[in-house]
Amino acid sequence: MTAALTNLYRSMLLIRRVEERIAEEYTQQEMRCPVHFCIGQEAIASGVCAALSPDDKVMSGHRSHGHYLAKGGNLARMIAELYGKATGCCSGKGGSMHLIDLECGFLGAAPIVGSTIPIAVGTAFAAHSRKEARITAVFFGDAAVESGAFYESANFALVHNLPVLFVCEDNLYSVYTPMAPRQPNGRGLSELAAGIGLKTAKADGNDVTIVKKCAVQAADDIRAGGGPWFLEFSTYRWLEHCGPQYDNDIGYRTQAEFEAWRAKCPVSRARSQLLKSAAIEKGALDAMERELSAMIDDAFSQAKAAPFPAPKEALEQIYAA
Repeated sequence: MTAALTNLYRSMLLIRRVEERIAEEYTQQEMRCPVHFCIGQEAIASGVCAALSPDDKVMSGHRSHGHYLAKGGNLARMIAELYGKATGCCSGKGGSMHLIDLECGFLGAAPIVGSTIPIAVGTAFAAHSRKEARITAVFFGDAAVESGAFYESANFALVHNLPVLFVCEDNLYSVYTPMAPRQPNGRGLSELAAGIGLKTAKADGNDVTIVKKCAVQAADDIRAGGGPWFLEFSTYRWLEHCGPQYDNDIGYRTQAEFEAWRAKCPVSRARSQLLKSAAIEKGALDAMERELSAMIDDAFSQAKAAPFPAPKEALEQIYAA
């Protein structure tokens, strides 16, 4: 149990430290793509991806850094992509919101809300048709559940009993709009999903152990032929909707609300659990910090030194041959 939690903690800590470094470097204006941070939401990416196999596939939306790294994406290639360099995972053409890495099963991300849900269902349909034993997990925010693409995709997945895991990261806001103006009072997202026939579970998205437990339950059932699942995890993004700053001063959320959620930090919670268990020493966790810091330093150094793609490459790899 301690080994499993240590691995989950390392995954979350990597995501946290990478995003903190991106936020720090972003002010230099060398990364010209918009960036959406998942600081505060790391447990969902780490917990769900820990329940997946290397052959399983993942798709994401605009807030994709954590999902990419948790699925085993290449850190150096991700940072290079943010800098628009030729060594990036999309050859410098996609930026933060279009990460893709077929080697680790990360099939892609896109900024249009809900747009990757039908694509993920399509990949699950392909696996089902080919009798391949793999799951596609698709991450999206609470606002994506309000898109027509979600309902159409969920219905298709149910009709064909597809191996797809819908993972909803409910961070309370659609950009700056809370749930109350968007959804009827008293009806949660899990209830909505259950109403159209999906198997559902709702849990604390800031407890990585609980997240993994829910994901394992769903993944095991999907692999056994049980059909699609919808997991709703409550969480909270710390930074602004898009960008490296805090925006508690503009009026859509209060400082008190922010502080209440920051006290539920998933990374700090896991670290406290590890130290309380006495199965791992503080020195080992400090060594982990140093190891990850060196990795991140190296990734940024490589990205800054890498060349930009040649102009002639602008139209390559855009359309299928």
